[in-house]
Amino acid sequence: MSTAARQAYFDRTHTDDLIAFLGTSPSPYHAVASAAERLEKAGFRQVAETDAWDASAGGRYLVRGGALIAWYVPEGAGPETPFRVVGTHTDSPNLRVKPLPDTGSAGWRQVAVEIYGGVPLNTWLDRDLGLSGRLALRDGSVRLVQLDEPLLRVPQLAIHLDRQVNEGMKLDKQRHLTPIWGLGPVDEGGLIEYVAQRAGVEAADVAGWDLMTHDVQPASYLGRDRELLAGPRLDNLLSVHAATAALAAVATAAAAGAELPYIPVLAAFDHEETGSESDTGAQSPLLGNVLERTVHARGGSREDRARALAGTVCLSSDMGHAVHPNYSERHEPGHHPMPNGGPILKVNVNNRYATDGVGRAVFAAACEKAGVPWQTFVSNNAMPCGTTIGPITAARLGIATVDCGIAALSMHSARELCGAEDPYLLASAIKAFLEG
Repeated sequence: MSTAARQAYFDRTHTDDLIAFLGTSPSPYHAVASAAERLEKAGFRQVAETDAWDASAGGRYLVRGGALIAWYVPEGAGPETPFRVVGTHTDSPNLRVKPLPDTGSAGWRQVAVEIYGGVPLNTWLDRDLGLSGRLALRDGSVRLVQLDEPLLRVPQLAIHLDRQVNEGMKLDKQRHLTPIWGLGPVDEGGLIEYVAQRAGVEAADVAGWDLMTHDVQPASYLGRDRELLAGPRLDNLLSVHAATAALAAVATAAAAGAELPYIPVLAAFDHEETGSESDTGAQSPLLGNVLERTVHARGGSREDRARALAGTVCLSSDMGHAVHPNYSERHEPGHHPMPNGGPILKVNVNNRYATDGVGRAVFAAACEKAGVPWQTFVSNNAMPCGTTIGPITAARLGIATVDCGIAALSMHSARELCGAEDPYLLASAIKAFLEG
């Protein structure tokens, strides 16, 4: 497709906003705050899990750590009204600070880190890293921290000291991934004291922390024609951003009088990269509890909840693999998704993805309604297939679920690569899906 033809449906302002979103979302907690800010501008209001919920129409969201659940109740929705759910996750593989972070060796001050998720270790070498996350204070409050400056670095061994490095690098996860951040003896308490000072709190008031590293190089367009997007945490903040934009657009239209036969829901979970087994992960009862409580808030019974879930569909949106030009033999030869080819439908008959034939029809209808192209991804039979929150959600709630995403290269690397047009195309398809 020519550049002129693509511009007929490509809205670059969406990708510009995604770049800004990535910059303000170096941790799951920041991603939730960034998404909540966008929802607030669309008229959503935050509710607490400990409060009673009412049946009034409008948009609501709740935050629990690095997870966010948001939904919009249209006028006239009954207790048996089905949901349209978009499932995403806020976490990305990275290096996370250990409980006793101050360490060092041979006159270097270092920070002890633990590897989070499936990290291609070499992609974190020789990158300028900042710190982000949250501090838990003794009074029970939480303070977000985002230090977007080169504080840490994991230096690679010079080739002069490892002449075989280009024959195959093997990194020891314990010994070789410890970042440096200065010179001198080990400074016990130094890291948290520094982070607390930058956060505007006393180090003595810090009772706990969830801190992680992030590449301080911002996301950017790439290529002669700026048709690619390179950046950190595309997996899966691209989907979080797309789903947030879609939900805000659907809610705005409904508030202006557009009919909405379903209750649109955004479920942005944490800890997908480590199996989703947490109180903020897809394995938790969080989403199920929210859906049930909204039914009860509208005067519904257990029977109404069952009816609502029977008509519910979930679209699990996560990144997928584009065919790699240097490793095309690793891909299924009949399915070669390409950047800027539109969203991908992810299929695996062993239920690593939740898509079936009926789900394919739902996805195709949403893309057709949105007027965007779409592609299909299937793994090479000789390669293991990853998984998503899709099968977990389908099994936990017993709801029809479809897995989708966009095609990308370098998944789980410190910086990933996708088509610059695909974020907008995905958001358009999600919006059409939420509208029903």
